[in-house]
Amino acid sequence: MATPLAFACTVLVTGTVQASEDDVRKQMEAFIGAPAVESVTKTGYGGLYEVVLKNGQLVYTDATNSFILDGSIIETSSRQNITQARLNELSAIDFSSLPLDQAVKLVRGKGTRVIATFEDPNCGYCKRLGKELAEMDDVTVYTFLYPILSEDSAKKSDNIWCANDAAQAWTDWVVSGKVPTDAKCDTSAIARNIELGQSLRVTGTPTIFLADGTRIGGYMPRVQLEQAIEDAER
Repeated sequence: MATPLAFACTVLVTGTVQASEDDVRKQMEAFIGAPAVESVTKTGYGGLYEVVLKNGQLVYTDATNSFILDGSIIETSSRQNITQARLNELSAIDFSSLPLDQAVKLVRGKGTRVIATFEDPNCGYCKRLGKELAEMDDVTVYTFLYPILSEDSAKKSDNIWCANDAAQAWTDWVVSGKVPTDAKCDTSAIARNIELGQSLRVTGTPTIFLADGTRIGGYMPRVQLEQAIEDAER
């Protein structure tokens, strides 16, 4: 990633050149050698163009594609990470579109606050998250079993899904380490979870979605997660 000084000099040299967003798209895809660009947007700073790739990556370039900036832009006046804020916006989903019948439903307290998670039963950070969630109150958690780490993950997911009480089986495993007993049933929902996760670009576990569609990629301690849930419910 360019240093702040080098970045500033590049902008000064190239910032006066004008191009259409379509021109920038063509130049970027010619450089990559594939139709990999999802969108191009002219930004309001430094003559830069935001380029979102189809794999979800966000980079910046100038009007002539003379450089590619792969990193975060920080607005000095507000200290806001503009890149991260934009990534959060791009990765948000329509929560109401989630097929919640494919998830393990766990209700704590009144359960008025709602989140959804994608989790692999053998994911260490998923187990840490499970222990944090066990300490929370007034929350409904929809856990989409997402076995992407190993064949054993798939076996555990099947057994949890087919348990008489899937929520209890999941909790027993992630919180207490009690291995789910063998059980048989229709596990096509888990296969659909894999397809769903791929369509949502869920590449790691845990991935958390808040009620407003905000995505949290990875484990988050309870205090911070409580605050994020409260913010999303406003």
